[in-house]
Amino acid sequence: MNRKNFIVPHDFTPVADIALEHAIATAKPLNAQVYVLHVVSKEKSIKEADEKLTAILAKYSTSGVDLVPSVRMGSIFEDIGEFAAEHHAELIFMGTHGAHGWQHITGSHALKVITSSSVPFIIVQEKEIKETGYDDIVVPMDLHKETKQKLAIVANLATYFKSRVHVITPDETDEFLRHQVQANIQFAKKFFSDRGIEVTATLAPSSGFDKEVVKHAVNIDADLIAIMNLNRSNFLGTITANYEQYIITNDAKIPALVVNPVDLNPYGQSILFS
Repeated sequence: MNRKNFIVPHDFTPVADIALEHAIATAKPLNAQVYVLHVVSKEKSIKEADEKLTAILAKYSTSGVDLVPSVRMGSIFEDIGEFAAEHHAELIFMGTHGAHGWQHITGSHALKVITSSSVPFIIVQEKEIKETGYDDIVVPMDLHKETKQKLAIVANLATYFKSRVHVITPDETDEFLRHQVQANIQFAKKFFSDRGIEVTATLAPSSGFDKEVVKHAVNIDADLIAIMNLNRSNFLGTITANYEQYIITNDAKIPALVVNPVDLNPYGQSILFS
């Protein structure tokens, strides 16, 4: 069985350390390897960056996880995704912060990095991971057909951490849409239950659904919110995804699992069963 690899882009800020701690906690039960990546724009910066990265990793030398430093010249908007592909990474843990920091990784910039890679991201703010990991995961289910694709990744994490999964869906007033919502709820409940994962389902007002998702996550003291990055399929390549930005920069600082959708074949086969 191939060893799992995770990536942590690190810009020498405190929130990047927190992202690294999330990666370490997730890597432990899997014996996964964590690559810690710093991207520089000039060759002359490589040596200093390498020394800084080595010093940071020394702080985690007793973590029991294999941490591999790597400095690369390029742009975070291209090279993080390329590095992840080269190392067959399964998850990328990245910190996001205010207007100051590594090439300003905030809101839309974080989404631009996410969109450049096919690998799922866990985006963290300045909130440390619990010793028990992700005990409660909130999974918004909307009416986009791609929304089911994140369930397999959530199920894997929930299995690692023995998490409870909390599905939340918009309470649509239109009868046809309501039927679709109910079908999605049933699909998700069966999917998680079949894998021995505890699952709950909640309806929330469809107006301001993003805020309702965060409110629900706060109420149950959730450790992770799982969303799709639907602007990946935006043919103009522009980032106008207010929903995604709101979730990954939520005021409660709850980390977000962000999954890029995979194109399905013409017959609509789900990646969950391929």
